Amino acid sequence: MACCDKSEVDLWTVPLIALNVSVRKKLELYLNPRNMVAADWMVVAETMDFNYLEIQNYEATNNPTRKVLEGWQARSTDASVGRLLSVLTEVERKDIVEDLRPLIDEDVRKYCESLKKKKSEPPVQVNDIDSCVPRDRVGLTLEDDPDGAPELFDAFICYCQSDFEFVHEMIRQLEQTEYKLKLCVFDRDVLPGSCVWTITSELIEKRCKRMVVVISDEYLDSDACDFQTKFALSLCPGARNKRLIPVIYKSMAKPFPSILRFLTICDYTRPCTQAWFWIRLAKALSQP
Repeated sequence: MACCDKSEVDLWTVPLIALNVSVRKKLELYLNPRNMVAADWMVVAETMDFNYLEIQNYEATNNPTRKVLEGWQARSTDASVGRLLSVLTEVERKDIVEDLRPLIDEDVRKYCESLKKKKSEPPVQVNDIDSCVPRDRVGLTLEDDPDGAPELFDAFICYCQSDFEFVHEMIRQLEQTEYKLKLCVFDRDVLPGSCVWTITSELIEKRCKRMVVVISDEYLDSDACDFQTKFALSLCPGARNKRLIPVIYKSMAKPFPSILRFLTICDYTRPCTQAWFWIRLAKALSQP
C-alpha cells in the first residue's frame, strides 16, 4: 500500500483491519453502554449510514459496537482508520480519539511495516508439512488478543456444512439466552489463513472444555468431522471427563457411529424429550 511508504501515513487509506483486538475492545468499552449524554454505538452506526432495521438487529446482540465495525468493514469501501476517526470526531467523541490515538498509531505502524515486509520478501516454497504450524501465536480466533490470554470456550461444535442451520439454532438457544454459553463455531470464530488441522487440534485440546458432535448422515462422510471426533476421543480415553456430547437433530438412514455408542446421546428427534433437549445440553456444557 502506497500510504505506508510515506513518512506520514495517510490514515484515510489504511483499512480498518489494521486495528487489532485491543483497540477494538477499548472502542467497545466506550461505545457499547447506552449513553444519554455522549454519543454511543447507535449514533456512530447512524453516522456510518446503517439503516433503522440494521441498527435494530445490532441492538439485539451482546456486542453491538463489534458488530457495527464488522458490518461496516465488510460492506463499505471507505471503512478506513481515517474515516473512523472522522466519524468519532463528527459525533463529538473526541475523548475516544484522544485516548486511543497513540494505540491506533502504533497499530497502523505495525500494519505498514507488515506490508513492507511482505513486499520485500519473495514467496518461499516450503515443502515440509510442518510449515502449517503457526510460527508466532498472533491469534487463532476473532476475539484473541495477541497481548493477552487466549480466548476460551465452553464447547467446540463439530459439524458438517449441511447441518449449519441447526448450528445456528444451537447458537441462538445456548449463547443468546440466559445460559450465555460460549461456543466455538469454526466458520464464525476462527481467523482464516492457518492450517485447519493444527488450529482445530489446539482449539479442541486447549481452548474448549467440551465438544458437541452434531451427528447426521452427512457427518459420517466428512473427513474433518472424523478427524475432530477421533482427536477429541484420544484426549479422554473412556470419556471419563465427559468431554464429548453427541447430538442427533434429524433422522438418519446410516448407522450411528460405533465409536460414540458408549456415550449418552442428546436426541432432538424424539418428540417426548424435545422440551428438555436444550436444558439438558446447556446443563452438560455448563459443568466445570
